[in-house]
Amino acid sequence: MTLLRLLTPVVAVLALTGCVSDSGTTADPIAPVDNEFQQDVNGARSTVEEYWAAFFETQGGQFVPVNEVLPYTEEGEGSCGGEPFVLNNAFYCPVDHFIAYDANFLADQYAAIGDAFVFYVIGHEYAHAVQEQLGITHRLTIQHELQADCMAGAYLGDSVRGNRLKLEDGDIDELLVSLETVGDQPGIPWFAEGAHGTGEERTDAFSKGSGGSLSACI
Repeated sequence: MTLLRLLTPVVAVLALTGCVSDSGTTADPIAPVDNEFQQDVNGARSTVEEYWAAFFETQGGQFVPVNEVLPYTEEGEGSCGGEPFVLNNAFYCPVDHFIAYDANFLADQYAAIGDAFVFYVIGHEYAHAVQEQLGITHRLTIQHELQADCMAGAYLGDSVRGNRLKLEDGDIDELLVSLETVGDQPGIPWFAEGAHGTGEERTDAFSKGSGGSLSACI
């Protein structure tokens, strides 16, 4: 299922603050990611960096892209500030300014949902990198995460409105439904360390950004 298409060619190489898992389950390994999946990861990185570079320029600031967007496939394959990578996760590491993702997990979601989820995940984690550069802090984890969801929505919405990306009919609806699955499990207090918000809160934050642009988020 193809959800999100790049409108212009992209040449690029290829959260939760820190190393925090969005899922408590362990996915079975799948076949190596294919070229189309990797192209979408590359495309997401390229377009989100283009988006934030333009924003920083309007603010008279200097945007610093992440050092790398790093795939991994094994528990503990790398670390962020001494915390080992965990499976079924994607995160921004502020210590070394990089994004990492479980390649099997993301490819599995890509196959089940479509490439819009890849653009959302990269957009969300890049939002954490931007929060770091802008010096944005929150008292509660959930506030930081929901703002990142909003900023990811702004990136996708503005990129579509700017003819950088093209959505097919029903894409946003399918993506919003999928965001329900990454909400906190019942029983997690909203004030808990590592809380990201319920599925409804996360979809609301994303929708606010996709419809209202960055002014709705920052």
